[in-house]
Amino acid sequence: MKIKLPLFIAACTMGSSICFSQQGSAIREDFVPSSLNQPGQAYPQVNSQGYARFKIIAPSADSVRVSLGLGGRGGTKLERAADSSWMGTTEGPMDEGFHYYNIKIDGGKFNDPGAKNYYGSVRWESGIEIPAHDQDFYALKNVPHGMVQQVLFPSPSTNTSRRAFVYTPPGYETDSKARYPVLYLQHGWGEDETAWSNQGHANLIMDNLIAEGKIKPFIIVMTYGMTNEIRFGGIRDFKIEPFQAVLVEELIPYVDANFRTVAKASHRGMAGLSMGGMETRMITLNKPDVFSQYALLSGGLYAPEDIKDKSKVKMIFLSCGSRERPEGVKSAAEKLKAAGFNAVHYVSENTGHEFQTWRRSLRELAPLLFKN
Repeated sequence: MKIKLPLFIAACTMGSSICFSQQGSAIREDFVPSSLNQPGQAYPQVNSQGYARFKIIAPSADSVRVSLGLGGRGGTKLERAADSSWMGTTEGPMDEGFHYYNIKIDGGKFNDPGAKNYYGSVRWESGIEIPAHDQDFYALKNVPHGMVQQVLFPSPSTNTSRRAFVYTPPGYETDSKARYPVLYLQHGWGEDETAWSNQGHANLIMDNLIAEGKIKPFIIVMTYGMTNEIRFGGIRDFKIEPFQAVLVEELIPYVDANFRTVAKASHRGMAGLSMGGMETRMITLNKPDVFSQYALLSGGLYAPEDIKDKSKVKMIFLSCGSRERPEGVKSAAEKLKAAGFNAVHYVSENTGHEFQTWRRSLRELAPLLFKN
């Protein structure tokens, strides 16, 4: 999950309300604090074009740079201001949606004191939100809301208790007879079980879709995918068996015993973004009797020959951003359809390997799940 931004030094005329990027295009001076700022903090800021502006108080520093994207690659060089703070604006507009970033001061890595923190890159990173033209689907609205609760479930295979977050839809608490399908939804590399709620707004996406009558309610379960033990670049060393045991032998029985689920493969799906998609692919192929609905969000592909018994698969969903490899997703879905599978593909326009892609993917996926 990387976003590369070249260096930028804002060029502003003294007393002017207009800045220019290095390419000479005008930058609108309508910057406002990011929606993810700490209470009362003015920076970082974003404008209506998607530029981000940063201000860091580090009077003794020799260099300050903002590194954006999971892993902190790419960045924006800040310049010392008259008050000894450091300021800078991205060279160009950023993709809509959520982005991780950190501050590098004289080579050391720090979080931005002005921004809230989110778990990514195997550490807590600062977060910034670039307003999206379609952000209404994950906005906090005056509609009935479900509940996201933390559960601690026993895990004999890891000799400890493990954590999961469970989204139950509006009405779950009041209708004691209703039973629900379940989607097991996995995060990506370097993230944890908080990602889909905090960065992805999965609960708000669900609430809004349910309020609009676009989906039938279902439960979502999000747990740590045992991905962080693998260093970036070491994916070939990843073994699925430990997490597969946690998910299939421990978490699913716990959820079925403690929540009102329909405890059948026909009413159980698995989805994941990026490395969570890789986990989804491995587990669904290894355990065809456990899940009937599969979704890979920027997380690999299925081929018809991968699936031994297509009668057990109700639906396959493949997605990615338009800046990833959309032709591969489209081609894979077409081959699955030709082989008789119910396969759907989705491409998020003008996004890459990032949460706006996956927010949109969940919006498209949810109405397809658990039909009939």
